[in-house]
Amino acid sequence: MKTKLFLTLMLASMFVNQASAQNAEVLDSGNTAWMIVATILVMFMTIPGLALFYGGLVRQKNLLSVVMQCFVLGGVITILWFAFGYSWVFGTGFADSPLGFLIGGFDKVFLRGVRLDTLNPLGGGIPEMLFALFQCMFAIITPALIIGAFAERVKFSGYLMFIILWSVLVYNPMAHWVWGGGWLQQMGAIDFAGGTVVHVNAGVSALIMALLIGKRRGYKPNRPTTPHNVTFVFMGAGFLWLGWFGFNAGSGLAADGLAASAFLVTHLSTASAVVVWMCIDWIRNGKPTTVGVSTAAVAGLVAITPAAGTVDVFGAIAIGSVSSVVCFFMVAVVKEKLGYDDSLDAFGVHGIGGVIGSILTGVFATRLITGADGVQGALYGDWHQLWVQLVATIVAIVYSAVLTVIIFFIVDKTVGVRVSPRVEEEGLDIYEHGEMPYN
Repeated sequence: MKTKLFLTLMLASMFVNQASAQNAEVLDSGNTAWMIVATILVMFMTIPGLALFYGGLVRQKNLLSVVMQCFVLGGVITILWFAFGYSWVFGTGFADSPLGFLIGGFDKVFLRGVRLDTLNPLGGGIPEMLFALFQCMFAIITPALIIGAFAERVKFSGYLMFIILWSVLVYNPMAHWVWGGGWLQQMGAIDFAGGTVVHVNAGVSALIMALLIGKRRGYKPNRPTTPHNVTFVFMGAGFLWLGWFGFNAGSGLAADGLAASAFLVTHLSTASAVVVWMCIDWIRNGKPTTVGVSTAAVAGLVAITPAAGTVDVFGAIAIGSVSSVVCFFMVAVVKEKLGYDDSLDAFGVHGIGGVIGSILTGVFATRLITGADGVQGALYGDWHQLWVQLVATIVAIVYSAVLTVIIFFIVDKTVGVRVSPRVEEEGLDIYEHGEMPYN
């Protein structure tokens, strides 16, 4: 009798274990639905969010040039990403090869081997093709951020060539190092949704491009160009704030408590940045401005991005507040003192905000969010993570700067980068695209 009972229990246990293993491989419809929404939200950040934000800040004669530069990335980068970009970042074909240091491999080119029932190897119970599309939206918005530094003076042909080379040679390797199992990820660097990969990477490249291209004709640091449509700026910032919830909360790849926490701290950081910037603007200039609070919102969003999966409410408010103060100082004081023409403050907001967020992740990360065995920051007694974050940030700055210089000279010596003085004077819209934004 005991033998029969034992055999029955063994068979039942085997059945339960087998069922559990099968269930572990079953698609999670809730996570999948959320990730579809998150992917849409991230796409919304570039088109129309960033296009309107940047488009409102430039002069009327260059509105369509900025919109076109943002919009075309949805086509060009998407093709590059699914052709080989996704494989370079998340592939494993070169895992045992020296090339594995730089890229993942060619095993997933054109999503080879990815079927309807292929689940994301990084977890979440979502289709791998959905994960690839979600990551594609990050690959689209990252080079779009650089536009803000050289707006109103770059040839469309030169822009396209630069962006293609930059995405292939700068974005893909950096994304592999931090997200695709590369050496920075193995070292323990935290970048929940794109502090180093997206914002430091793009922001530093933006500064290098602004310096190499030179100032706009007639540019005076103490007399900034007046935005031609502040309503567009506000709308773009609002769309970015909305879309950023997919950017950050979606990066956990599941509809769970971590997504809710990332959602919350993203909103808190942004709110804190807006209030702090408004107060500084009010005290310094006598009036709180719409452009100011719109810029502040972006600064707060940028800074919380790498930390969204590791900090609590206190950390979010601190990061948003610090980013607002430092980014305001960079935009209103440092840029004027040094005289460089970062047209729409891509470096001052995205580059500096990304650096702040990446470093402060190593300060405010807490086990209240990361779990009992998770990482924690210097504020809670663990200085190791801060040093790791510093190394990752420095690597992103140096790599992005060096490669951007090389790519700039390649493009400039072939198709050229800057438009002629006449085109710049009369506007890129009519000369580069044959259109006018308004009748």
